Amino acid sequence: MTGEIQQFFRDHGISEVEAIIPDMAGIARGKVMPAAKFAEDEGMRLPESIFLQTVTGDYPEDPEGAMSPAEIDIVLKADPKTVRRVPWTAEPTAQVIHDCFYADGRRVTMAPRHVLRQVLELYAQRGWDPVVAPELEFYLVEPNADADYQLKPPIGRSGRSEPGRQSYSIAAVNEFDPMFDDMYQFCEDQDIEIDTLIHEDGPAQMEINLLHGNALELADQAFLFKRTAREAALRHKMYATFMAKPHAKEPGSAMHIHQSIIDLKTRKNIFSNADGTPSPLFFSHIAGLQKYLPFAMALLAPNVNSYRRITRFQTAPINVQWGYDNRTAGLRVPMSDVEARRVENRLSGADANPYIAIATSLACGYLGMIEGLQPSEPIPGSAHDLPFALPRSLDEGIRKLRECQPLIRVLGEPFISAFTIVKQAEYEVFLQVISSWEREHLLLNV
Repeated sequence: MTGEIQQFFRDHGISEVEAIIPDMAGIARGKVMPAAKFAEDEGMRLPESIFLQTVTGDYPEDPEGAMSPAEIDIVLKADPKTVRRVPWTAEPTAQVIHDCFYADGRRVTMAPRHVLRQVLELYAQRGWDPVVAPELEFYLVEPNADADYQLKPPIGRSGRSEPGRQSYSIAAVNEFDPMFDDMYQFCEDQDIEIDTLIHEDGPAQMEINLLHGNALELADQAFLFKRTAREAALRHKMYATFMAKPHAKEPGSAMHIHQSIIDLKTRKNIFSNADGTPSPLFFSHIAGLQKYLPFAMALLAPNVNSYRRITRFQTAPINVQWGYDNRTAGLRVPMSDVEARRVENRLSGADANPYIAIATSLACGYLGMIEGLQPSEPIPGSAHDLPFALPRSLDEGIRKLRECQPLIRVLGEPFISAFTIVKQAEYEVFLQVISSWEREHLLLNV
């Protein structure tokens, strides 16, 4: 263990440690142990199969050999930059995000955190440094112990739940001030830098914007924020859910990703020319997103529920049109000064693994730049009036992903193989579920 982590433990009187990694779904997996035991350990171990576990907890067959047939262990090594205090525990507890290696020192290339590192290394080889800023939407809902019942907005300070949509309402946010006070304090304790908090379109639907910065650090913050929001909500007898579409007739929840690129030497935004005009690389980056995002949707919409969000006239994009300050388009160029010129990818759901979503979005833009692609003309009107250009189901998304060799090369064959094995298994399990809609409309009518 590094001296930096040891010093953190001493400074904060840490008695327990949570050693965590993000799995394919973005769930925190790992071990909890006494701080003294963590200090003695040169590298904890978990089974390699942790990355082939589905969201239901099952382990699918591995026909493609994504995992060693011996079911070996992998070694977890702490990233000292990620050590933070866990603010909601009774005992002084630290959490540390880990990277994964095989016994011979090779990185576990199907690990989501490695996939993002790999994409960032490709950028660095070109002298580029991506800057990102995720925006995460989520709903607050009443506790739901029976999955057969629909979700409901929670009761606020007024003693009532929201009667309708309250977009940008300060009063609607104030309904949950005690919970947000805890959430903000938890984020401050963990160096999660929240820029703004707003009320979104749906009942008790919120959005937080993280301050822009290094892509890996922002993925870490988004990963930790999801857990933080859930913990803060539970303290106030609510759930915070990042499901893409928790309510049938309400807007879904997205993870919008703002992205730009800085030159490593000059620290200037390469999306802008010296005279302030958009650069050729800016347009090629957009073109890469347009070309490859339809093949990458399984990575940005990784669950069967994700595709319920991608519906016409429900705020979510349905294609990869782009436009200046156009929120109907899948790719929006916000109003900004020259140094902050960026593109906002609006396709990803809030349910996506932030490491995978950020890596994927950057990978698509990278391919556009190295291939010198040209985008379509920016759209001035509503992109919702144009045809669908995205997969409509997880099954279709998986098929398109497996067809796209450029993306597979950039993100890594081992990762794509493991990811698609997991997601195909989840889809097959979902097909075994008979919905209430089918019983309602088909039982006696067909």
